[in-house]
Amino acid sequence: MQLQPVILSGGSGTRLWPLSREQYPKQLLALVGEETMLQATAGRLNGFAGRLPVASAPVVVCNEEYRFVTAEQLRAAGRASGNIVLEPTGRNTAPALALAALAAGDADPVLLVMPADHVIRDLAGFQQAIDAGIPAAVGGAIVTFGIVPTHAETGYGYIRCGADRPDGAKAIAAFVEKPDAATAQRYLDSGEYLWNSGLFMVKASTWLAALEALQPEMHKACLAAWQGGARDADFVRVDKAAFLACPSDSIDYAVMEKLGAAQGLGISGCVVPMDAGWSDVGAWDALWQIADKDASGNVARGDVLFEDSRNTLVYAQDRMVACVGLDDAVIVETPDAVLVARKDKTQNVKQIVAALKAGSRSQASAHRKIHRPWGWYDSIDNGERFQVKRIVVNPGARLSLQMHHHRAEHWIVVKGTAEVTNGEKTFLLGENESTYIPLGHVHRLANPGKVPLEIIEVQSGSYLGEDDIVRFEDKYGRG
Repeated sequence: MQLQPVILSGGSGTRLWPLSREQYPKQLLALVGEETMLQATAGRLNGFAGRLPVASAPVVVCNEEYRFVTAEQLRAAGRASGNIVLEPTGRNTAPALALAALAAGDADPVLLVMPADHVIRDLAGFQQAIDAGIPAAVGGAIVTFGIVPTHAETGYGYIRCGADRPDGAKAIAAFVEKPDAATAQRYLDSGEYLWNSGLFMVKASTWLAALEALQPEMHKACLAAWQGGARDADFVRVDKAAFLACPSDSIDYAVMEKLGAAQGLGISGCVVPMDAGWSDVGAWDALWQIADKDASGNVARGDVLFEDSRNTLVYAQDRMVACVGLDDAVIVETPDAVLVARKDKTQNVKQIVAALKAGSRSQASAHRKIHRPWGWYDSIDNGERFQVKRIVVNPGARLSLQMHHHRAEHWIVVKGTAEVTNGEKTFLLGENESTYIPLGHVHRLANPGKVPLEIIEVQSGSYLGEDDIVRFEDKYGRG
């Protein structure tokens, strides 16, 4: 039997806007350290020497929108996965875990279920808690991990611990919703409560049996989605119609809180305490709490200057940010949006995102810099009938063979060598050379070289939207 890492990477992280966007959420960002949160999660069992061997690659469940970035980040971290299950839409964690259990195959491993957007500073403490939970999981229990609280936190749900079990875990006496400050302090003082982490461990067969018994419609929809799916390289595409019919619910609400009342099911839930420097980084104030600070309590990423400022967090991506006389503030600067907030009000950032969505503003869903399977582009300027993009194509990559109905394009090579298909001609362009793509011409850009290809693209025409693309051939399977 193996321990199979499962990474749930479907969250949107709206309270960490403007760094976290719908198409590039917080798990794909390097908020703490040099690795992205996804990469750190994938490496969380490195060196694990516990009761079970660890599978060589994780099962990842993620949104279709950012599948290529997910695959590339895992590859770059040395944790490439051939089992990236794509959700056509989010249905919360219980269906996501069902898909992961089905993806794990017939070997019936113990699944270690980890959200991709958490921070754990103490890997030894994390691995020790995981190893302590294995006997209960192997024995058929659904194990959750409760974080030993460090303060009276009102932003987390809690688990009240029951009696010690023979397998080393603790019984779950109750799940408790987010408390007010006085109640949270009472929980902390009692020593009976743990923060609800969203980390789980369970055999694949145990989870599917529990879901079939307690949520039969969810189980039926997930099974139909899986059986109607198809493999596409490293990705598994489930049947969209079947998955859209699936109820949406979390692991806690769908199963864990119902186990005690399920007569004859024979599956128990239990909790293992974990003290590992954990945070779900749910908002900017949580990131400030866990980040390294200067003598005045300030946190800086990027080009930042502080003068007479305290307990302030600044993320600067594109420009220098100077702060004078600020206390308890958060400033996040990106090329297309700036957030300024009081640190104790950062939970309300999600309301800004809701307003952006209601106004159909692009800043809700995407950054100015857009990642694609072949590289990325950045829209550096635009006007009524023109747009200027900086485009970087990875070595050996190529864009789709395509044409546009409403725009022409002018390409100037800044760095590297470009292979250009323009109408019926294919030719090479070097640095400082250019070509013109007339409206309606079939064309393609490729990088045959060993270094990234960088070009400037100037678009002109009556409509410059990304949906004005007719693809004739695409190695990445996009329509």
